[in-house]
Amino acid sequence: MFRGTFTALVTPFRDGAIDIPAFEKLIEGQIAAGIDGLIAVGTTGESPTLSHDEREQVIRLTVTITKGRCKVLAGTGSNSTQHAVADTKLAEKLDVDGALIVAPYYNKPSQEGLFRHFQAIAQATALPIMLYNIPGRCGVDIGADTVVRLAGACKNIVSIKEASGSVDRVGELRVRLPEAFTILSGDDSLTLPFMAVGAVGVVSVVSNLLPAEVCALVRAFASGEIKCARELHSKLFALFKDLFIEPNPVPVKTALAWRRAMSAEVRLPLCEMSEINQERLRKTLEAFEQAK
Repeated sequence: MFRGTFTALVTPFRDGAIDIPAFEKLIEGQIAAGIDGLIAVGTTGESPTLSHDEREQVIRLTVTITKGRCKVLAGTGSNSTQHAVADTKLAEKLDVDGALIVAPYYNKPSQEGLFRHFQAIAQATALPIMLYNIPGRCGVDIGADTVVRLAGACKNIVSIKEASGSVDRVGELRVRLPEAFTILSGDDSLTLPFMAVGAVGVVSVVSNLLPAEVCALVRAFASGEIKCARELHSKLFALFKDLFIEPNPVPVKTALAWRRAMSAEVRLPLCEMSEINQERLRKTLEAFEQAK
């Protein structure tokens, strides 16, 4: 169901409001580059600082602009099961292709609590669900046993975005899960090593800026062109690192602003990049362009 390159879309702002023309241009560029899917209102889209109406607006815009040309997932996770259920039901009404649901952050539930949380959401919707495991942000890890249990108990839980940073975790999940259950890397820099042990793609931040290049890496590995995939990984590696030298999505929005694709505007508590890190990122981008 979910494989390939999925871009975790940034949400362009201008003067405090959503910049609709920039958002449309971003999506059209993604589709032209051959992206497999788009994720609206994820963390990269600054979902914590969007109002309920704005989240609905961004999801609706993504579906409308895309017009079925690639898959659209909505980030509908919450640390309130009730809110996650409501947001997932709304996304379903807006005709998305699936929901990306992050582990409930801050509450630090037990593995049993995690199971019941995701099960309740899955039972409330017909949408295919991609779990999102990112313990570094959430303070809780969706254990391998819990993922396997959810895959068996909920037919519409079909995928996981794995951002634990552990190749071993991906290897374990691939051995223990049904083949139809897909694993995607949640970290750009780990796309290649994760695919080497069973992942089938990435939910990417870097592809906001370089969709064709990230797609090429994923497709090269998937088609058995391992040397080509490794070369692409090497070319992109410095950017995979430096586009995260400050909190996401600040660096990637800054780089997009340098291209005049949108403003670099983010919402507090995020703020603009420091000058020293901007200079570092500029040099990395210039080196990448010169090496092309």
